[in-house]
Amino acid sequence: MKHWRVEQVAWDRFEPSKVDPDIIPLVKAAAMVERNGGDYAIYLNRVFNDDPDFARAADHWAEEEIQHGDALGKWASLADPGWDYAAAFERYRNGYSIDINADASIRGSRTGELIARCIVETGTSSYYTALAEATEEPVLQQVCKLIAADEYRHFKLFYDHMKRYLAREDLSFAKRLRVAFGRVGESEDDELAFAFHCANEDPSMAYDHERCITGYMGRAMGFYRYRHLERGMGMIFKAVGLEPRGRLSQLAARGAWRLLCWRRDRYREAIRRMTPTTPLAQAA
Repeated sequence: MKHWRVEQVAWDRFEPSKVDPDIIPLVKAAAMVERNGGDYAIYLNRVFNDDPDFARAADHWAEEEIQHGDALGKWASLADPGWDYAAAFERYRNGYSIDINADASIRGSRTGELIARCIVETGTSSYYTALAEATEEPVLQQVCKLIAADEYRHFKLFYDHMKRYLAREDLSFAKRLRVAFGRVGESEDDELAFAFHCANEDPSMAYDHERCITGYMGRAMGFYRYRHLERGMGMIFKAVGLEPRGRLSQLAARGAWRLLCWRRDRYREAIRRMTPTTPLAQAA
């Protein structure tokens, strides 16, 4: 059963005057990615085709991910009444897809696949926590808190199954580390950049990865605080088998924070250099 439903959100408490314009494009893009969770469930079911317990868990996970997309899409439609969530998502589906026909994990093992899923849930849990704490708009705050809690539970779901498979496959620490940090590096691939394009730019504009990932990251990175990276690094360490609250985790969090600040500033500067010919569309 879902832990909450879209209709239970206090939509009547929406306050337009408290909407941060920089958050709207991020919520629109996030709605695209979350709504696409069904394809990942198909992929996971094929990878874990002989594990009915995990297959049921993956289906339930996807149902919640799709709900996240619908909740974010509804909020974005309130914040920008001219935006067409369904049309934007159709554009996204038509232009971006994963290989749902794979019969083995692209991570090389089932343990690796589950570690990668843990990393994704770490990122989303941290991200929605950051947005919830940054926004003053009460409905978005509620939605982001609900999603962040779901994503944290999803981390635990994949982590528990990962431990089960690790006992069978005995994936080396080096391989676990490679999968984890490799997945972190994929956060700037086409999945998010193309979602930003479909959700925010006029359909007549050609997709450009660099422009779109800059538009997304330059805004998103500004909402993180050190505590979000500290908690996220602890979750990453836990996923690969390291002490999540030790000195090494603290050092890694500090390094990640410095890197984020440096990249945030570079992306912001790139946004400022963008010409007036590449504005965000009022409706996608």
